[in-house]
Amino acid sequence: MLHYPKKILYKRLTMIKEYTDGVCSTITEVSAPRRIAFDLLRAVIIKKMRLSDALIDHSGNAKLSDRDRNFARSLVANSLRRLGHIDQVINICLTRPLPMKASIVRDVLRIAATELLLLNIPPYATIHSAVNLVRSQGEDKFAKLTNAVLRRIDRDGRSVINTLPAFHALPKWLTKNLRQTYGDDIAIAIAIAMQQQPMLLDITVNTDHAYWARTLKAKILPTGTLRRQMNGRIDRLIGFAEGAWWVQNAAAAIPVQLLGNVSGKTVVDLCAAPGGKTAQLAARLANVIAVDQAPQRVKQIKNNLDRLQLTAKCIIADATKWQPQFPIDSLLLDAPCSATGLIRRHPDIPWLKNERDVTKMAAIQDQLLNAAFSMVRPGGMIIFSTCSLLREEGSKRIEALFSRNPYVTRKPITANEIGGLSELLNEDGDLLTRPDHLANYGGIDGFYACRLIKNKNFNRIL
Repeated sequence: MLHYPKKILYKRLTMIKEYTDGVCSTITEVSAPRRIAFDLLRAVIIKKMRLSDALIDHSGNAKLSDRDRNFARSLVANSLRRLGHIDQVINICLTRPLPMKASIVRDVLRIAATELLLLNIPPYATIHSAVNLVRSQGEDKFAKLTNAVLRRIDRDGRSVINTLPAFHALPKWLTKNLRQTYGDDIAIAIAIAMQQQPMLLDITVNTDHAYWARTLKAKILPTGTLRRQMNGRIDRLIGFAEGAWWVQNAAAAIPVQLLGNVSGKTVVDLCAAPGGKTAQLAARLANVIAVDQAPQRVKQIKNNLDRLQLTAKCIIADATKWQPQFPIDSLLLDAPCSATGLIRRHPDIPWLKNERDVTKMAAIQDQLLNAAFSMVRPGGMIIFSTCSLLREEGSKRIEALFSRNPYVTRKPITANEIGGLSELLNEDGDLLTRPDHLANYGGIDGFYACRLIKNKNFNRIL
């Protein structure tokens, strides 16, 4: 039989009591990654900050080791990715609803439930840290409840979360829209795809796809994009410093291809930042005019072009008001939107947006389409695109354009132009990619694009 000194025995008994009733605590510290994950979650949910901005803004994040920083980000990203599911599990494990003013406690439970159910962190470490985090926020009266609820979640939560419908992970406004637009089967497939974190790097190269695929250990997708596993620092990969390639999601690289041969033509890239499409156009020898209203984002475009040794005329301007000096040949409008097509990579998006934002964005997209029409010459081409899954920011904007402007027509996209992938086209011949598409390759962002032609007999600007 083992005999412990009194001090050690007392410490062990105290720690056991803390675990079982959430009242006594010998350790008041909360691990830095957990505290930062809690702060980041509240920055997104309460302050409506983008997670990427919150990561930069949080002073403690930079002080973490790479391992702890990755853990903190994984905690909050996984929590956001399955937030609807996690909330349902928490509600089931509560004996009575949390008061509205207890948002701090709910967010602590969300982070801890993520550890227990999604990351398989040992329950003692998770529950102990969560209780101390609640206390550190001045919510001592909820310490016992936190302990009890998390013990129930650890015991019963997995059987609950595994039976929940996939689209219950998303906010109700988005679930409703996806089900109405695509039907339940596709909505479920989209929701499942959104829950998978893509550890993939998509790359656009100037030339010699086969060489760079071998060099970077990448696959060539049917659309021409190179894709490899995400590991290590991007700027340390061969060819990055030399400007041989740039990072660009496969879906985002398609719209430029729809313009055809742009060599020697004047092409305007509206809402151009961060500049991936500008780089594509410049690499294809177009005379590119990149327009964006944010000075910092235009600076980013210029920096990217410098690294790639490409040139384009960059202009800081409101795209709804700016006009070129003469009618141009082609125009690419990648309009601001809800970005619902990017949720796989940015799980904060559903919790930052709502139906009012979609309506607001749709009005801006209409203004941008009107402006784009006025910029191109008769017979000129417009590519309208959004990284959205919602019809309100895609095909409905084109329907609205046709209803108010009889001088523009659709030029359907063919499967041959996109690597033979007919499943990426809708019934009108527009591009419509979804996160569940190209599953054998690891998926793809949601994206919409329509190709438009300004009628040749149009001799005046409306």
